[in-house]
Amino acid sequence: MSAVTTRRRVRGRDERSLAGSVLLHGTLIVASLISLFPIVWLVLTSLKPRDGWLSTELKFFDGASLDNYTRVLTETQFPSWLLNSVIIAGLTTVIGVFLASTTGYAISRFRFPGYRGIMWMLLVTQMFPVAILIVPLYNLMAGLGLLNQIPGLVIAYMTVAVPFCAWMMKGYFDSIPREIDQAGMIDGLSPFGTFWRVILPLARPSLAVTAFYSFMTAWGEVAYATVFMTGDDTRTLAAGLQQFVGQYWADWGLLTAAAVLIAVPAAVVFLLVQRNLVAGLTAGATKL
Repeated sequence: MSAVTTRRRVRGRDERSLAGSVLLHGTLIVASLISLFPIVWLVLTSLKPRDGWLSTELKFFDGASLDNYTRVLTETQFPSWLLNSVIIAGLTTVIGVFLASTTGYAISRFRFPGYRGIMWMLLVTQMFPVAILIVPLYNLMAGLGLLNQIPGLVIAYMTVAVPFCAWMMKGYFDSIPREIDQAGMIDGLSPFGTFWRVILPLARPSLAVTAFYSFMTAWGEVAYATVFMTGDDTRTLAAGLQQFVGQYWADWGLLTAAAVLIAVPAAVVFLLVQRNLVAGLTAGATKL
């Protein structure tokens, strides 16, 4: 008698039991509330008057004002820190996207001397934590005269963002048929012209993820910014926030207001690229 293979029928969304649906949605609601609680608490604390965070009463909107935001913008060097962070994050994003995309395309399409070495280098650089790299990078920056310089910090951030993004871009380019490259060359395009005018527009989801990762690497990083940028006029936002914390005190009003202001650009960038994030992150999982 031949064996009969039976497959378990998968239930659709509309066939889920009531108890299972209630449990699923209840879990999602609880998880969402837990995730949103720190953000809501941060915003509410930033709206409290000076030293209002010391109060134990649950009157969240009692005496709410924008005094902390006014103090941050007028009584501190926050505008200067913001400008430095925007410049550094912008340069890291633009240069990082260009280097990651060109590197990913090169190792995806071409075979050249040192190919395996570059592949291993991209992998090995992801194995070292930031704390280990600070000392050698500091010595290199000091030798090149790049300490307290925006280009030096941009280079340091690209050592973190470019290897990962290049590997991710390589996976996405692998999923694009090589016949498209050949069609572009038949039409008279050079290899770079094919990459720039044909392949790159098709890689928009992966470019969005690369841009987002590069931006967030530079926008919220603390260790490199603290070590490499020690001047009052060269600090970034992440390093500048440490000025609101002393050994025995902390101005939570300024801290929370500054944290909210710092989160706004990151949220805007996320909203701009969110449509392409899922497609870009799953790029290369399957080949065409």
